[in-house]
Amino acid sequence: MLVVSRATGENKFECTTCPYEYPIYRNYTDRTVLTRKEADDVLGGEDAWKNVDQTEAQCPKCENNRAFYMQLQIRSADEPMTTFYRCTVLQCSAQWRDQ
Repeated sequence: MLVVSRATGENKFECTTCPYEYPIYRNYTDRTVLTRKEADDVLGGEDAWKNVDQTEAQCPKCENNRAFYMQLQIRSADEPMTTFYRCTVLQCSAQWRDQ
């Protein structure tokens, strides 16, 4: 983390978990391009959908009446769980969630 020293007023890199400090004496520039993950990667990929239950839910893409579902706590503990659905028709496999 980049911080300004209270003692000297100079910039330094400082570790937030240990006492390590690295003073900065010249201009330093670094860019990192972040690649966004697909929502399926965040949810665990294809393996997350193995052995999940089915329920009656209409697919918004093909209007099939059955869907696989799983529930995850993605917000704070006092918020309700979010239900994710996936169409049971292999050719469709659309994914959506309850709003």
